[in-house]
Amino acid sequence: MDGGCCPTEGDGAESDQQQPLVLQRVEKEAERSCQTVLRHRVKKHCSCSSEKIKSKVLDFFPILRWMPRYKVRDWLLGDAMSGLIVGILLVPQSIAYSLLASQDPIYGLYTSFFASIIYALLGTSRHISVGIFGVLCLLVGQVVDRELALAGYLPEGISSNNSLLLLAGQGNGSVGLECDRSCYAITVGATLTFTAGIYQVLMGMFQVGFVSVYLSDSLLSGFATGASLTILTSQVKYLLGLKIPRSQGWFTLCKTWFSIFTGLGNTNLCDLVTSLVCLLLLLPTKALNDRFKAKLKAPIPFELFVVIIATLASHFGHFNTEYGSSVAGVIPTGFLPPQLPLWSLIPNVAVDAFSIAIVGFAITVSLSEMFAKKHGYLVDANQEMFAIGFCNILPSFFRCFTTSAALTKTLVKESTGCQTQVSGLVSALVLLLVLLVIAPLFYSLQKCVLAVIIVVNLRGALRKFTDIPSMWRSNRVDACIWLVTMFTSSLVNTELGLLVGIMVSAFCVLGRTQQVQVLELGQASSREHYEDLSSYRGLRTHPGVAVFGYQAPIYYANQSLFKTSLYNRVGLDPVKEKARRLKLLKQQRKKKSKQEEVAKLTSEKEEEAEGTVTLMLDEESPRNLRSIVIDCSAILFLDTAGVSALKEVRKDYEELGVRVVLAQCSTSVLDTLESGGYYPDTAGDDGGEKKKIFFTIADAVRSVQSLPAPNGDCDTKC
Repeated sequence: MDGGCCPTEGDGAESDQQQPLVLQRVEKEAERSCQTVLRHRVKKHCSCSSEKIKSKVLDFFPILRWMPRYKVRDWLLGDAMSGLIVGILLVPQSIAYSLLASQDPIYGLYTSFFASIIYALLGTSRHISVGIFGVLCLLVGQVVDRELALAGYLPEGISSNNSLLLLAGQGNGSVGLECDRSCYAITVGATLTFTAGIYQVLMGMFQVGFVSVYLSDSLLSGFATGASLTILTSQVKYLLGLKIPRSQGWFTLCKTWFSIFTGLGNTNLCDLVTSLVCLLLLLPTKALNDRFKAKLKAPIPFELFVVIIATLASHFGHFNTEYGSSVAGVIPTGFLPPQLPLWSLIPNVAVDAFSIAIVGFAITVSLSEMFAKKHGYLVDANQEMFAIGFCNILPSFFRCFTTSAALTKTLVKESTGCQTQVSGLVSALVLLLVLLVIAPLFYSLQKCVLAVIIVVNLRGALRKFTDIPSMWRSNRVDACIWLVTMFTSSLVNTELGLLVGIMVSAFCVLGRTQQVQVLELGQASSREHYEDLSSYRGLRTHPGVAVFGYQAPIYYANQSLFKTSLYNRVGLDPVKEKARRLKLLKQQRKKKSKQEEVAKLTSEKEEEAEGTVTLMLDEESPRNLRSIVIDCSAILFLDTAGVSALKEVRKDYEELGVRVVLAQCSTSVLDTLESGGYYPDTAGDDGGEKKKIFFTIADAVRSVQSLPAPNGDCDTKC
């Protein structure tokens, strides 16, 4: 492939300056066979040495890398303080979010305890707090309630004494165990968590951590806000003390509000008053924490104070027995023996587990990268996949449900001096103390108080509604993605909202390539730089040469749009022009005699082959167009359809006597053009012009200007 045309003899120094830039490509390595590539990869990954084993172990357990370098004097106090504060906050939140996941309070404490330890061992982020997250609890609770209904359990509050025979094991070795509603609920939750963790570990093994880049901030924010509306709706029944089952299927938000309005007459006044009092206490105190967070060394744990006061009031006021208020109930101490997931349930929850795995990983990685960038260190997305996967797999054997990073607790952790994941281990110690000693003291804690804690913690997500005007002014596409994802997640279905958001984001990216138009470029007066004629003043064009640019890839979805836009911008559609000339020739054939017609046609064809095409490029000054230069610097890639489109453009215009050349093609575009047959193997009648590569627009313009004009003379005026 030639790099440009050589100057003709006798042109002198001036012609040397006009010679296009010529660069020599680095030769590519010969393509290896599939067997060779496979053998090389197997050898690379399966070879064993002491150094490689050590590296793999250190990569899988990042704590082994940073713990030996731990600065006790500088870091221990900050880690201990942040771990203690986060642990105290985790106690009421773990109990509260257990309701959202349709589980008993003890299982929320188990989940936060195990997740804090496992992520400290496997995670690469120094700051994020992994544990219970509201959106995931909502997704888990929806699946649990659905499976409870399919298994024949009555909704909570209607009857809690029903049980069934749960088959533990498989095949002939099955063992019958009587399992009540609470037992079956955590069995479903643990099986769902185990399946989601398997998905995440498999994605880590196949190195697909890059999928997080496809979940934009607007998509995740819209999904979280929509899910927050669903969470808020699900907690209203606890605030009012209503005994209504959780709605299933699509449009749960509307169904739940309908059930709430129809059941308002059954409101428990004790729960309603308690909810209002707790809201009046928590909302302003949370606002105070936010306002003075820069001055406070640690946020004041008002949630814990409210939980303690409410528990004491409920216990000594006998709210459960005297007023029928729902309470947390018995919270046992210690740990239960490990239990295998219910294998027969995996097919039922496999699809739900996949969406939960994607959401959990996306939230964890996005928070990890955000805080790593803020504090100047790196995180490994694939290792994060392993870490969060094992934070789900291992705890699932100890009756835990799905976890991920949580923004609120991560912000608290960072603001209180956290330096490493030692703070997570300190939080786990606080939770261990609660599990072994303090947990039974929360027996009289009202569920409406837990619902208030959940609702108050939704403030950040619900504040996003006030950002809609600024989002719309900043970027309407991102605002539309946010709105569509939010409305679908809240009004239709939570999991469907995530899928719809991903699809809308993909269509928006594709749609942007469908709206790009070909632009005519002009040269700056002082240098060889080209910009859009319609955007800048003082640009000049070249007689007989038009320069056009296209700022999008050319592929199967927009190749037709590219051709149409180019033809419109040039002002001449070669297909229509050829049809017009053919029609004109046919009309002339009918009017004249045979001999005159043959002579006439012969002369006309010669004139058409050698003549020029006159275009009105502006209203006042027509010019003769002999060449078109297409700036390909913004064309990121081509596919087969894109190469074919460029071939058609070149062929159609050449039939009308107009040359088409490409300039500033990237190496990947050049390779695609060559493999697609855009450059013929043999030189054409123009002396190999079709094989020229122009690295600048100026080179392309000078080259086509120096070529002989259609009448055979050198166009020196250009």
